[in-house]
Amino acid sequence: MAESKSTASRQSKTTQETPDDGVAQAIQKATDEAEEQGYFGTAVDPTPNEHYTLAGVTSGKPTPETDGDYAREVRQKLDDDARRR
Repeated sequence: MAESKSTASRQSKTTQETPDDGVAQAIQKATDEAEEQGYFGTAVDPTPNEHYTLAGVTSGKPTPETDGDYAREVRQKLDDDARRR
């Protein structure tokens, strides 16, 4: 049986191999399931949460939904971050 992609890609020559016991396998399984569901990774919207609060909205803090220029800025930042990976 082949190793999962996430285990093989993360394993380097300088790290120890994962112990072959039940605990390590359970942790790896939970991590793989979370990665498959998209729980790890880059946040889609880098806008601070405070901008979405009542105080943020009434003070005019930008969000991609309310400000076209800010939406373009967010898209550019996400594109730039994706290119760096």
